[in-house]
Amino acid sequence: MVKGPYSRFFSGRRILIVEDEYFLADETRRKLEDLGAKVVGPTGRVQQALQLIEDELIDAAVLDVHLGDEMVFPVADELEARHIPFVFATGYDPSFFPIKYTGFALCEKPTELERIALALFGPGTDKDSLN
Repeated sequence: MVKGPYSRFFSGRRILIVEDEYFLADETRRKLEDLGAKVVGPTGRVQQALQLIEDELIDAAVLDVHLGDEMVFPVADELEARHIPFVFATGYDPSFFPIKYTGFALCEKPTELERIALALFGPGTDKDSLN
């Protein structure tokens, strides 16, 4: 496991990855695992992501917006309803997002794990449970 300034944010947390680009999903998975996270998925399908949310304990999620012919927003809605923090990791311009998602963290691809860590678990988040 890589010890770095952000490993404490991810260590032991179960992070769902929803990403349809195999190499990007795999790279993100490896990086998160190196930081001590337990990765759920990855998956590139909305229905499978919703099933994982139902079946697995999830602490946070990293969501690509455009999944082939689907948009990830039903997954974001379910995470929000369950009070599970998430970030959008995408190359899309913020003006592309429906107004309801204004204020949710947006990280550009390739995935910026430092920014994601701070958005999900950093100071000022209500999910912050750092020691």
